[in-house]
Amino acid sequence: MFAISRRSFAAVAVACSLFAVAAQAQSPADDKALATALRAGGLVILVRHGATFPDQADTDPFNFNNIAAQRNLNDNGKALAKAFGEALRQAGVPVGKVYTSKFNRAYETATLAGFTDIEKTADLTEGGLVVSPNENNRRADALRKLLAATPKAGTNTILITHKPNIVDALGKDWFDVKEGEASIFRAESGKYVLVARVQMADWPRIAAAAK
Repeated sequence: MFAISRRSFAAVAVACSLFAVAAQAQSPADDKALATALRAGGLVILVRHGATFPDQADTDPFNFNNIAAQRNLNDNGKALAKAFGEALRQAGVPVGKVYTSKFNRAYETATLAGFTDIEKTADLTEGGLVVSPNENNRRADALRKLLAATPKAGTNTILITHKPNIVDALGKDWFDVKEGEASIFRAESGKYVLVARVQMADWPRIAAAAK
């Protein structure tokens, strides 16, 4: 009897697990709704820079012009950044201001995506151990303010930054944020509300749902 009960319990657990996965999956209706919201503007798209070489490090963190001494985008990161920008254009998503970190991997994500109105800012630049705790806290607060700032009418703002900045600003729920992942927010009454989280490889699917 115990063996049968154990098998039954396992079957129920598997069924529940499959149901949870299905519930979390992005449906075509969800994709279309997100594409529609993005086309309307008024959203802030917070992006962790694209995929990088894991064996590289920022060995000259005070000199942002020394690109060879930074962790940079790998081929996959470059390809996905291009596909990200193309998907936004195919979906008719209006892009206004684009702010990036001063590190090349963030700026290159923006340029490869085809964005033009790009501004590098310390507010989105990874500080790590080379800036003071007070400065890291200031940058986290600055990021939260950017998320709460309403974009110019009919456009969406794009912010491209780093995992530490995202986690410092938004907390432990973003500890698993992946390279290239976007968190999309709507600014409301001086605050920001999460609309969706999208992996960079998923943008072409969302663009297809917009048609």
